[in-house]
Amino acid sequence: MAELTVIGGGLAGSEAAWQAAQRGVEVLLYEMRPKHQTPAHRTGLLAELVCSNSLGSDLPDRAPGVLKGELRQLGSLILACAGEMAVPAGGALAVGREAFAHQVTRQIESHPHITVRREEVRAIPSACVVIIATGPLTSEPLAREIAALTDQEHLSFYDAMAPIVEADSINMAVAFRASRYGRDTGENGDYVNCPLTQEEYGRFVKALLEAEQFSLRDFEREDAPFFEACLPVEEIARRGHKALAFGPLRPVGLIDPHTGKRPYAVVQLRQDNLAGTLYNMVGFQTNLRWPEQQRVFRLIPGLEGARFVRYGQMHRNTFLNAPALLLPTMQLRGEGRIFFGGQITGTEGYVASTASGLVAGINGARLLRGEPLLTFPRQTMLGALLHYVTHADPQHFQPMKPNFGLLPPLEERVGSRRRRRQAYAERARQAMARFIREVNLCP
Repeated sequence: MAELTVIGGGLAGSEAAWQAAQRGVEVLLYEMRPKHQTPAHRTGLLAELVCSNSLGSDLPDRAPGVLKGELRQLGSLILACAGEMAVPAGGALAVGREAFAHQVTRQIESHPHITVRREEVRAIPSACVVIIATGPLTSEPLAREIAALTDQEHLSFYDAMAPIVEADSINMAVAFRASRYGRDTGENGDYVNCPLTQEEYGRFVKALLEAEQFSLRDFEREDAPFFEACLPVEEIARRGHKALAFGPLRPVGLIDPHTGKRPYAVVQLRQDNLAGTLYNMVGFQTNLRWPEQQRVFRLIPGLEGARFVRYGQMHRNTFLNAPALLLPTMQLRGEGRIFFGGQITGTEGYVASTASGLVAGINGARLLRGEPLLTFPRQTMLGALLHYVTHADPQHFQPMKPNFGLLPPLEERVGSRRRRRQAYAERARQAMARFIREVNLCP
């Protein structure tokens, strides 16, 4: 029998299984797809990305980039596969969606210490070490089990997916290729930009606000709030006429080569697959009805004839009240054989989800091997993030993405914002390297 059971084959579950298996532990990984699909997934692949195909900034002096660097230091499977399947995205790390999932699936299924079982887990296994990494769309039977185990109500918020269009349906006589401030990694510009004049922007916002939305579906609770980091564009527009122009449609760092000027607003599209035939609308999460999406989004200059291969849609995310329930080791308080990993812990975003899964996998393996469990230094982005989600105020807890505000203050005062970021990043890198050496962490 497997020594470690991992429930959930998303980013966190795949990373957890890999980390434990790399340490010689036999792992049984359960994934219910494709037999039982969620409202958001489309395939049975492990590590399927259901929202954006971007893993966020990869710049070494940005908080997400710092966390990526630490995960690479720790031998992350997800970051390795993302690097192999990367597509141009300026200073961000974006991947060909299906190619990435196929690569993770191949690596997991071919590992000699991992057995993948395609079954729905409806109850938490007893008398074994288990990692629950079922993500924000945990099945109802297991969610009830978790609620009974933790004696806590789950918190919910709405998350959403942006539309994807065929690349050759974008009117490049109007659109142009460029990254903000020239941060391109590809030869032709990493993003496709659709510029809007003030008049075009006003017409688009008006249509967006008047468009018909989907009603909430059965699996969504009426009282679940939106998550601020993933607001639908129509919700942003309701906050003020210029809210989109200062949000996902901000034109800063971009010059339209057709006019030589900065547009009033810009809709950006990012490559979604390795072949470069699909592009997703950056920041365009939406709950509009599908015919309305086609009508309204075709008002955007350059997308007049856009062919949509996937419309935007919303789904409910569920997460634990982690400060009341979890230790920084990712163990459940009072039930040390049970670990949690991924977005269900409140580590928000692809990379943060992977990070908590990585720690759960390492510590699950160490528990089985009779080794001391690890709490990562707070000077690292990983340690600071997990400290936050396990020590925040339980009465007001919300999911958290990596950011420099989580880190302890620098020992010395540093002048400019850029230099502070660089100082935080270098301190984090050194702290992680030192910690890895001290505990002999590499598998």
